[in-house]
Amino acid sequence: MTAPTAGGPFVGLRQQLTAAAAAFADSPDTLAGILAGMVDDVDRALAVPLEIFPVCHHSPASALAMVRRLREKQPRVIYLELCEDLQPLLGELGNCRLPVAVQAFASELDGHPSEWGPLSVVAPITEASAEYQAIVYALETPGVELVLVDRSTDHVFQWLPRAPEAQPEGALQMGVEGGRPGDDAALHGDAVGVEIGDLRPGFAELEAYLLHHGKVRHWSEWWDQYVEQPLAEADHDTYRQVMVLIGSLFRRLRPTRPERLDRDEDRERYMWTRMREHLAASGVDPGHCLYVCGAFHAASQVEQFGLASDAPAYEISPRTGTRWRYGLIPSSHSAIETQFGLAPGSVSIAAATWTKALKRSGLVPFRLDGQRGARARARGRGGRGAAAPATGLTDRLSGFLAAPPELTGLDEAELRGWCVDIVRLARRNGYLASTADAIAVYESSILLAGLRNRTRPTPYDFADAAVTCIEKDVVPGRRDVRRLCEILLGGDRVGQVGYEALPPLARDVLERLRPLGLDLEKRTVQRALLDLHADSRLAPCSDLLWILRYLLPHDAIRPIMGERRLGHRSIQESWDVALGRHQRALIELGYEGVTVEQVLEQRLRRAVRGPQATAAGALAAIEDAIRLLDSPRLVDELGARAVELLAAERTVDDAPNVLRRIRRLLAHYRATATALPAWYEAFVAAGYTHYCTLLPSAFVDEQAGVRQVGAMLGFLFSMENLALSLGCDRTQLELAVAQAHPEAPAKVALHWTARHQLGLLPLAELRARCAELLANPLVVPIFPQYLSGFVQALDPVPGLASFVVELMSTAFAQLPDPILLPWLPTLITTLREHGSELVPLLIREAARTFPGALPALDTWVPPWATTTPAPAPPVVSAGPVVGLLTDHPESVDAIATLLGCANPWRRHDQLGRTEVAALLTQHPDTAVAVADLLPAGSRTSRQG
Repeated sequence: MTAPTAGGPFVGLRQQLTAAAAAFADSPDTLAGILAGMVDDVDRALAVPLEIFPVCHHSPASALAMVRRLREKQPRVIYLELCEDLQPLLGELGNCRLPVAVQAFASELDGHPSEWGPLSVVAPITEASAEYQAIVYALETPGVELVLVDRSTDHVFQWLPRAPEAQPEGALQMGVEGGRPGDDAALHGDAVGVEIGDLRPGFAELEAYLLHHGKVRHWSEWWDQYVEQPLAEADHDTYRQVMVLIGSLFRRLRPTRPERLDRDEDRERYMWTRMREHLAASGVDPGHCLYVCGAFHAASQVEQFGLASDAPAYEISPRTGTRWRYGLIPSSHSAIETQFGLAPGSVSIAAATWTKALKRSGLVPFRLDGQRGARARARGRGGRGAAAPATGLTDRLSGFLAAPPELTGLDEAELRGWCVDIVRLARRNGYLASTADAIAVYESSILLAGLRNRTRPTPYDFADAAVTCIEKDVVPGRRDVRRLCEILLGGDRVGQVGYEALPPLARDVLERLRPLGLDLEKRTVQRALLDLHADSRLAPCSDLLWILRYLLPHDAIRPIMGERRLGHRSIQESWDVALGRHQRALIELGYEGVTVEQVLEQRLRRAVRGPQATAAGALAAIEDAIRLLDSPRLVDELGARAVELLAAERTVDDAPNVLRRIRRLLAHYRATATALPAWYEAFVAAGYTHYCTLLPSAFVDEQAGVRQVGAMLGFLFSMENLALSLGCDRTQLELAVAQAHPEAPAKVALHWTARHQLGLLPLAELRARCAELLANPLVVPIFPQYLSGFVQALDPVPGLASFVVELMSTAFAQLPDPILLPWLPTLITTLREHGSELVPLLIREAARTFPGALPALDTWVPPWATTTPAPAPPVVSAGPVVGLLTDHPESVDAIATLLGCANPWRRHDQLGRTEVAALLTQHPDTAVAVADLLPAGSRTSRQG
């Protein structure tokens, strides 16, 4: 590290600061050390042969100083503090409209904690920034080399702590401070922000002190008032010395956090190592180079600082196996403000300040020729001349710090224009503003500037005055006056990535949607009408829109008319398309694959292979694959995984979702296919065995709800025929029900319905048990819980709908009001939340049971009140039927063959009696029923 000289141009300033510390500080040695160290940092940074150009992020003063220095020095090599692996993207800036952000994205992590994924790093770029001017100069000037020297995006996450609770920086910062709600403020998502020159006090107390004595509300306003404005017209030496001094101040006055300090110093070691390597490899003269970095890093204390240091090179660790993808995404002023904690509107004000300073100074900034909206090619660029001659280092700090603020007069025309425009804009947004308000804003702006010791009103003073004079007490529209001031002073400018800079997937999407006839690059919402019956060319567009609806945010592609479900496709569709507004999301899809179909397949596979995957989620992925992708191979793969997930589950929380989706898939396959796929049969067989195994414990487990147990029974009973045909044993279900001994009233009701469905509990006995419950005074208070169980039982046993209606009617008639009335709201909310599909069944059954007219209700008698025991069947001779079956045994032979019976018609007497005849004689009910179906002549002719 280069040591400061004992003499030098800053001797006088160092003595003045030391004397001031001794005169005013309680501990002069500490303060004198800090002040003298700051001067030493300036002396050391400016003495390096490789010119260090300190900047601040999105600072018009830094951009203006950069333009002046580039035209004067015309360097051959520019070293820029930016992630080195982002360099190939900078050439695509000419196809974009600023602001945009350079992005590195990784979804498949190798070497980083999986819970951090996906990883994203963005570096926003605006025209009013020094780094953009340096980039454009290097790209547009022949023979100039641009070298990015900061750590790679992979190292950004390598250097983060690996504690379980640690999260990538930027993801937690996003949206916490500053910014406005809305899409534009979230254009960067939860990406980690990379910026050049993050100049802000590290101590909260220092920042609060500066804001209080500066009479400002936010750090951005303080910086604009006390740094931006004084340095806008400063010469190069003054600018460099002041910026290094500020960087040294904030560097020395910051919290002692070792991990952050080590990370900042490692970045500086990294950058100086890269610059030394490039200088050694290229042999370029350091005097022809320019090192653009944040003012914080210009005052570095690391041993590798400078070119004369003998410290060994910093050992750079290799990158991990994570595969990074790179691209450009749209950015906006509000997104930059939100991510980096700037005051709302500060970047827009900086852009307006930049434009005004260019007009006032006559400077021609550097702009890319192919950039949309760019002006003519910068004049005076010419060829590169020799490096500016080195001049002796002089003390400009003393004069700058001692000089009084420049007494710039009031720009009456500018302030008057602001006041007139804000009143006009406020009236358009519903405010009752008038000319008197414009006058009040004008005078209040001047008054506020005077109270804050300013020679002229700043945009922040004008905004405060406008809020005070116009907003009053209510906001009539969705924009308040402060937001209107931001729009007036520059607006939330939103960038756009050009077609040529888009990834292949995004370009493919735009090409495939071209038949819609829409300008998809616009940020407005556009309506697309698709008549698929009249124009078959629109069918691929419809398929693509449904896939984008699944992959993109819901407000990017929104269907107005039409739907896509299993087995159904609309012939007419209407869509609201806003791809231009969600360009970032479309671009990030391009990092995952070449086509949207490939991305969809990958996401569906990840959904069923992840650690949180469930059988219900796998069935949902299968539905999406059938709806959106005509790929039986993928469906079979997802189905096999669904079988594995179901067999591995140990809880029944997702049983309702599994039942609903498996029924929907069964209806789809029965309507569209000749046979069920193999994975579906395997799922039903595995599910039958799985739920039979878990059924006894679910009946007694307090964590398993009534709806979950009812869904299990619904799966077992509704899929029973298919499961038995696949080789499952019904005895397993009977044993599971027999082993269940529930105690909760609702589950007891479910258990009774399961036994009834299995034929183990007749309806008469079930009705008798419920009557006993109503007759028991100790059970009456909890009878509504039994009733809730019977309602949930309608899913597995829909045939009990009439009995449930009967039971509910009896309960409403017999339960006392203190019990019934508090329970009714619970019943309604339970049906709405857990049994909405059961309500129509109950309503239809009640409509069949109760009278349709109100007058008939007085004389109506419930059908269950008149129910009498069924009479015993008469004992009749089964001879005619037996004779008929004996004389024509072909039908019985066919049935016997299917049942596996061999030679059932063995005769034993002359009358033709058989074993079947004896069986029919002992059990005549079936024979009587068949005899009633036969004509009378047939019965009499067969007698004997």
